[in-house]
Amino acid sequence: MPQILFVLTGTDVWTLADGTKHPTGFWAEEAAAPYRAFTDAGYEVVVATPGGVVPTVDRSSLAPEVNGGQDGADKVTAVLDSFTALRHPVRLEDVDLADYAAVFYPGGHGPMEDLAVDATSGRLLVDALDSGKPLAIVCHGPAALLAAVRDDGTNAFAGYQVAAFTNDEETQSGFADKAKWLLETRLGEAGVEVQAGEPWAPKVVVDRNLVTGQNPASSAPLADRVLKELG
Repeated sequence: MPQILFVLTGTDVWTLADGTKHPTGFWAEEAAAPYRAFTDAGYEVVVATPGGVVPTVDRSSLAPEVNGGQDGADKVTAVLDSFTALRHPVRLEDVDLADYAAVFYPGGHGPMEDLAVDATSGRLLVDALDSGKPLAIVCHGPAALLAAVRDDGTNAFAGYQVAAFTNDEETQSGFADKAKWLLETRLGEAGVEVQAGEPWAPKVVVDRNLVTGQNPASSAPLADRVLKELG
């Protein structure tokens, strides 16, 4: 069975500008919707995290109000309960890209804490980009692109068009004035071209083998596009 690699944050906190440790992790829908789509299509999903730590779900992402009601929240929770690979991650440091048909990075604020500065993840992203395999990243997941630096010091994704969680969305979520840095701004400073859509509406951007989604609502359409790229 062909495999798709999910690279998840290994942290359960996000350090704000004042030093406060805000509880976080990965965003439930951004792992659940693609997992369901990929497994339904016959792929096995393998989870990797820095150090192989069991990833933490952001508890706020399980709330009814962000899942269209209690029924939606129950469905997302049920998918995560069935996602046994979440409880048995491999070490990101041990990943062999050749084993996977595609690579996917879910979001949540967690990647802004660890993957944004993780050299191992950065090398994997560069290799995945150069391989031509589908590389999919959603919401705050593109924070990991900041660590994808080539030997000459340039960012491998400079000049690429992406979708990512926008400054407007961060403002509306109440964190823009608390964060150390904003994702859309920092990506732009690295030369990555963020194509901002309407806040909270699905938006997927494809640039060569890179497929990115703006927010949680973009997770399912992003997964569908990856499956099209895989044929």
